Amino acid sequence: MATMADVARHAGVSVATVSHVLNATRPVRPATRDAVRVAIDELGYTHNTLARSLVTSRTKSIGLAVSAISNPYFTEIFQGVEASTLQAGYSLLIVDPHDDPEHELKAVRLLHERRVDGMIVAPSAAPGAMLDHLDRMKVPTVFLDRLVGDAYDQVCAENEAPMARLVAHLAERGHTRIALIAGTPGLSTTTERVAGYRTGLAEAGLPYRPELVVDGNSQAAGAERATHHLLGLDRPPTALVTANNAMTIGALQALRATGRSAPGDMALACFDDFSWADLFEPRLTAIAQPSRDIGAAAVGLLLDRLADPDRAPRTLRLPCAFVHRGSCGCTD
Repeated sequence: MATMADVARHAGVSVATVSHVLNATRPVRPATRDAVRVAIDELGYTHNTLARSLVTSRTKSIGLAVSAISNPYFTEIFQGVEASTLQAGYSLLIVDPHDDPEHELKAVRLLHERRVDGMIVAPSAAPGAMLDHLDRMKVPTVFLDRLVGDAYDQVCAENEAPMARLVAHLAERGHTRIALIAGTPGLSTTTERVAGYRTGLAEAGLPYRPELVVDGNSQAAGAERATHHLLGLDRPPTALVTANNAMTIGALQALRATGRSAPGDMALACFDDFSWADLFEPRLTAIAQPSRDIGAAAVGLLLDRLADPDRAPRTLRLPCAFVHRGSCGCTD
């Protein structure tokens, strides 16, 4: 097996120069850096990151704890995290907390036992035990999508104003009974999107009717039940807003099961655009979140925290885009 000394001899440089190229600890002239990389490739040298971690107390690894990785929204966040992590020279360890506080605590403990340098976490609706553990162990952590308080680094999309825009758009179409299928109670995304729904109603001069807001628990099955409930009201809504992409699927399933369609029987607008929303009939009017940018921003915040552990925590909010299609009843 080739050693660092072998690489140095092959490239005609010192071992220290090879180390600087591998660890990015000092600028190296491009021609010299290229020669070292050619030598590494030709000799099949593999850098011993474990040995380096024993010296530096750093493993050059980041832990990612995100539930429902199969959800297109979180899949794109993962892609943003992975690309930025790789570019920074870090490896990535992934766990699924299942949006369950007990499992979430086990997941972050597992990552901590693997000696990750820091973590990126999408917290559950009750993250208290997990936060206590991270605080006690002083683990550098960035929270994404769901906020947990100004004492932490965190990044998410804007929620309230984009939701208000969806509601305002439906009101402009003449709808006065606009329902909302809300996400899991306790999540900051749910709280903010419900607030945005109420803001949109108020700006349109419409009253808030509690019976038109039903929890879908951020899942397709929950949204399907919620939509059936709304359709069974004495005065069903004429328009519906879903608070994430999974719940949009559930709402559409309920409409189909009852022989209804959007927008003919009910106008529909959703929070969360996704790649195949354009393939639905009708095409879905949606709020598009900057998912990959959220993932990349989380990595940037974590690297800043690792470089400067004492800096003040930051909260980043990234803007969303209104994607106007036909499910709201407009000409697509």
